[in-house]
Amino acid sequence: MSDNKFDVVVIGSGPGGYVAAIRAAQLGLKTACVEKDPAFGGTCLNVGCIPSKALLQASGEYAHAGKTLARHGVVFEGLSLDLDAMMNHKEKVVTDLTKGIAHLFKNSGIISFAGTGALGANGEVIVSNLDGSETKLEAGATIIATGSTATSLPSIEIDEKRIVSSTGALALEAVPSHLAVIGAGYIGLEMASVWGRLGAKITVIEFLDRIVPGMDGELAAQFQKILRRQKMKFKLSTKVVAAEASDAGVTLTMEPVNGGAQETLDADVVLVAVGRRPYTEGLGLEQAGVALDKAGCIEVGENYETNVAGIYAIGDVIKGPMLAHKAEDEGVAVAETIAGQKSHVNYAAIPGVVYTHPELASVGQTQEQLEESGVDYNSGSFPFIANGRARAMSATDGFVKILTDAASDRILGVHIMGADAGTLIAEAVLAIELGASAEDLARTCHAHPTLSEAIKEAALDVAERAIHV
Repeated sequence: MSDNKFDVVVIGSGPGGYVAAIRAAQLGLKTACVEKDPAFGGTCLNVGCIPSKALLQASGEYAHAGKTLARHGVVFEGLSLDLDAMMNHKEKVVTDLTKGIAHLFKNSGIISFAGTGALGANGEVIVSNLDGSETKLEAGATIIATGSTATSLPSIEIDEKRIVSSTGALALEAVPSHLAVIGAGYIGLEMASVWGRLGAKITVIEFLDRIVPGMDGELAAQFQKILRRQKMKFKLSTKVVAAEASDAGVTLTMEPVNGGAQETLDADVVLVAVGRRPYTEGLGLEQAGVALDKAGCIEVGENYETNVAGIYAIGDVIKGPMLAHKAEDEGVAVAETIAGQKSHVNYAAIPGVVYTHPELASVGQTQEQLEESGVDYNSGSFPFIANGRARAMSATDGFVKILTDAASDRILGVHIMGADAGTLIAEAVLAIELGASAEDLARTCHAHPTLSEAIKEAALDVAERAIHV
């Protein structure tokens, strides 16, 4: 096989792409990965999941030290913020992890190409190298894993200074006096939490009449009450129609979704967090005949192959939740499929997490979805305020909610708001993956005292026999 002939060529090195490349290499396939950015890891590692969690952790510790630890007998005098040190920590985490992917590629024998990849004729991938030259790769199979990019609003131009995307929100040079966030989804609320903890006034503007769309409604309503206690202000059912930026800040013009008088809002910085769209520009999809759906996603079949034989797509460029772990699972599945194995992803068991304080985590169906589909269900819940470990941690906000099929007791959905919910949800994901019942969870011994006991108690409550409430 020639140097530029590969069994698999992956375009994009984000969570889906680099995992697909490594799994393909593990299966004995000669694999290449094409990446246009200076570092591996895609949006998630460089300007998304990882840096945002570094700032959430650091800002959370700052807020914890200033507001909560005194009740535990830990008192600080002269507590201060070193934003430069916080940002340096974030950058080091990102740098170390991107180098880690390069190390994994080297150990796996994966050849990387620095440049922009596009589909050519007869299975070729054309790499536009950084020096302006081109390299042609022969690919037995091509995996498109180019991820997504932030969307904006027609009336707003993102300059990453006064009006920023999530990328700009991760790199502010100072804590804004007033941060306005357009969009009350995962990204908007996480970034609002970071800068709110560090001292910014926060106003969240949402087109819909609720926050965290897609999450269970009861969870969302309780969550909004907690965020209000954290001094976040919300303007729901409101649309932004104009934004005027200056050296002094930004003036937003807003109006009610259902009609009414316009109003203005002045802020130092505006974060636009209204969603993301598949990144498909420059891939040569049209020339190759690869079909897109109405939302701009690449259409694929059950094995992730497009309508063009030998071309596959995974992650944010195809339909489904734009989540790193969903892309990773698809990366493994597509590599195994190309290698001739049987593989699949269970989309009923893909968790979603909002890393605020408290955290939100969800897997499976919401109560609204079950009611809309006419499913006869049972519900059980348990509050963290009744959990001994949560009380010891001074982390009593939130609850666990379990939804089950009324006839079989099979778990259909689990929704958690509380400390470490993102870790706790793994038990529920496994339960759904294995087709477990609430009774299975209820009869599983959970260590005491732990937060996970709240899951057991919620499972007991499905049959109305919770012990500690």
